Amino acid sequence: MTLRFGIQLAPKATDLQRIRELAKIADAEGLDLLGIQDHPYSGALVDTFALIATVLAETERLRVFPDVASLPLRGPAMLGKQAATLDLLSGGRFELALGAGAFWPAIKAMGGPERTNPEALRALEEATEIIRAMWRPDAKATVAGTYYAVHGVQSGPVPAHPVGIWFGSVGPKANALTGRLADGWAAPIPHYLPYEKWQGAQDTISAAAVDAGRSPADITRMAQLVGTITDTPGSAVRLRGEDPIRTDAAGWARILVDLAVETGFDTFVYWPESPDDTQLRRWIGDVVPCTRALHA
Repeated sequence: MTLRFGIQLAPKATDLQRIRELAKIADAEGLDLLGIQDHPYSGALVDTFALIATVLAETERLRVFPDVASLPLRGPAMLGKQAATLDLLSGGRFELALGAGAFWPAIKAMGGPERTNPEALRALEEATEIIRAMWRPDAKATVAGTYYAVHGVQSGPVPAHPVGIWFGSVGPKANALTGRLADGWAAPIPHYLPYEKWQGAQDTISAAAVDAGRSPADITRMAQLVGTITDTPGSAVRLRGEDPIRTDAAGWARILVDLAVETGFDTFVYWPESPDDTQLRRWIGDVVPCTRALHA
């Protein structure tokens, strides 16, 4: 199993220059991924896709993805075109993490729909079909869905590489849909899905993949972890509830290797409690190499 590592940042309007600087550091130091939150209804946050375009233009190797794109506020046909365009402009460095929706009152306040969980999952399935149809070369995309539809629209452009669609799914039905359809699972942070439920979610995804005739190994499994990398060892860390992880690099490495070996995660995205240069450099320079060595 090849492990990948990333960091997540919130697109605060007051932090734009710092985010761009951190992305350049992550790129220069060889980090794999950068996730940028997508909450369009928040007045404190800028548009995620515009910021991603800027970051991709200012980096060379870093892969960037919305963490996760708010489907109810972004039409799937346009999402497909945006994703393909960003991937082409960056030479194949865009991935699409997608969410069925949350914070429905805020979404409704911005002019979006308000859906029940079953409705949101059906809409996510329809949107995924449309997005993939938009990436096919020289075709007329037709999808007749209940919540989303396209009627013979010309597909294209084709992305520079096979863009992954990663679902940020929470409940059992959403996880089953992930196993059946998605290229990956961007596990929500423990505030939304406590650590104790991660293994069960993994099992549901894998079982649904097998039922659909897919290999579970083909699905990216991303753990998103909130905490702080300290310069001295903390007390013994137990992953429970939504408790942040606060320990040194060696402690972090042990946790990540356990999640890889025992729970099946292959990708780790760090959500620092204090997103600054020090935390990013500790993640890249200390935690990542220590984890790779311990895993090997």
